[in-house]
Amino acid sequence: MQVTLAHVGARLGPKDALEVQTSIYMDRCSAHARCSTEAFRTEDALLEWLDRQQGRTPVIAVLLDSRGRQMTSETFAAWLGQHRDHGAQHIVFAVGPASGWSEKARTRAQLLLSFGNMTLAHAIARLVMAEQLYRAFTILTGHPYHTGH
Repeated sequence: MQVTLAHVGARLGPKDALEVQTSIYMDRCSAHARCSTEAFRTEDALLEWLDRQQGRTPVIAVLLDSRGRQMTSETFAAWLGQHRDHGAQHIVFAVGPASGWSEKARTRAQLLLSFGNMTLAHAIARLVMAEQLYRAFTILTGHPYHTGH
């Protein structure tokens, strides 16, 4: 399974502290799935890229949105595991533009996912998503990372 963490906005430099942490979690996730990150200047560029992704199964687009579904880490892990076990080839988790997702993008998504009602800075949302992906994989594999909460 391929997991991509995408965002609409400026690329962050390799010296950005939050980008460094995000990369650490995405590297950890690589033990469980093929992982990558992508940055897009516009929402349309992201949607066009999603449409070009080809595989045996359609790409699953998960958009981070404060109006989306909230999940516990365990529920999110179960969601991810279910898609993995049912043959999903590519799941894209995307942080949207500063103005929020358009209705077109929201309709394109298979899941709108919320970390809560508060709005987070892009870099923080990306870091939280990367950590939650790693946490989900550790829950699915029985790794002790999650058990210390």
